[in-house]
Amino acid sequence: MGAYIARRLLLVIPTLFGILVINFAMVQFVPGGPIEQIIANLEGQGDVFESFAGSNDDSGGPSSEGGEDYVGARGLPPEFIAELEKEFGFDKPPLERFLKMMWNYIRFDFGESYFRSISVVDLVIEKMPVSISLGLWSTLIAYVVSIPLGIGKAVRDGTRFDTLTSSIIIVAYAIPGFLFAILLLVLFAGGSYYQIFPLRGLTSENFSNLSLIGKIGDYFWHIALPVIASTISAFATLTLLTKNSFLDEIQKQYVITARAKGVSEFGVLYGHIFRNGMLIVIAGFPSVFIGVFFGSSLIIETIFSLDGLGRMGFEAAVARDYPVIFGTLFVFGLMGLVVGILSDLMYVFVDPRIDFERREG
Repeated sequence: MGAYIARRLLLVIPTLFGILVINFAMVQFVPGGPIEQIIANLEGQGDVFESFAGSNDDSGGPSSEGGEDYVGARGLPPEFIAELEKEFGFDKPPLERFLKMMWNYIRFDFGESYFRSISVVDLVIEKMPVSISLGLWSTLIAYVVSIPLGIGKAVRDGTRFDTLTSSIIIVAYAIPGFLFAILLLVLFAGGSYYQIFPLRGLTSENFSNLSLIGKIGDYFWHIALPVIASTISAFATLTLLTKNSFLDEIQKQYVITARAKGVSEFGVLYGHIFRNGMLIVIAGFPSVFIGVFFGSSLIIETIFSLDGLGRMGFEAAVARDYPVIFGTLFVFGLMGLVVGILSDLMYVFVDPRIDFERREG
């Protein structure tokens, strides 16, 4: 197992490098770099993309970042533009900038945001609690609901209960997360019906003045709708995974033997089947958490006005805040790769019979 983990850890380096190379190369061809954003704002054009859409300049289209012919530069001194290029580092060739960025990332130096005057690390730490709250609670609720439901469906396979619950979770899975989030807002957050839950934010304005019990209640009051919206699509996969895992175990010989010995159905289910049936479900916890963490954070945080990592990444992409984009990309990529390794270790932990080295051989 040690050799397998070592190989997986070594693969993290070229994988991260490839991710950064591809994304760095892509931004060289995307119009509207940070300098163009600044110039467009200085000239009162608002968003730089308005300049691209309405440009009829005969001098040619907009160049990539670091170029000399900016659409928004008309009317501004070339010396000012050159100073901006030097300040942002765009006066250097792309290869030199990329190598410098990689050297900094090796030392976990992700630089500072172009527009917020705060380091990328501090920015990620500031936004992390919101995204972790969404991902953690959504994953826990998905497991708490899906595991008992999946076991019940396996025990009652083919019955009306099984058919009805399958129909419900499949319909829930088919509803897009953003659409369900908007529906929750309309129904329960001051839309056309009820105003039971707050519309935005993770806490109330008077949060610091509340008692400990009041703070806990206020936190769950705010997080309720975003968590439900994030969890809805995870129920189907996890429930059906639990059901199929238990159905597979129910048909095995050791279950038939236990029943022949007179063990009660409860004893067979929770004394023999449960541990084996839960292996794949428990081992998949890290990957499920990461899936919820990354998959729905952007849309849910935007709809519910939560200041988390997903929303931060979206705003950084729109503003072309490259240190934030590449820094978070590096951190998230590393996190995803490490979680993949942890998922494999979890499989071995819950079932020592699994040997990844032997499978690879």
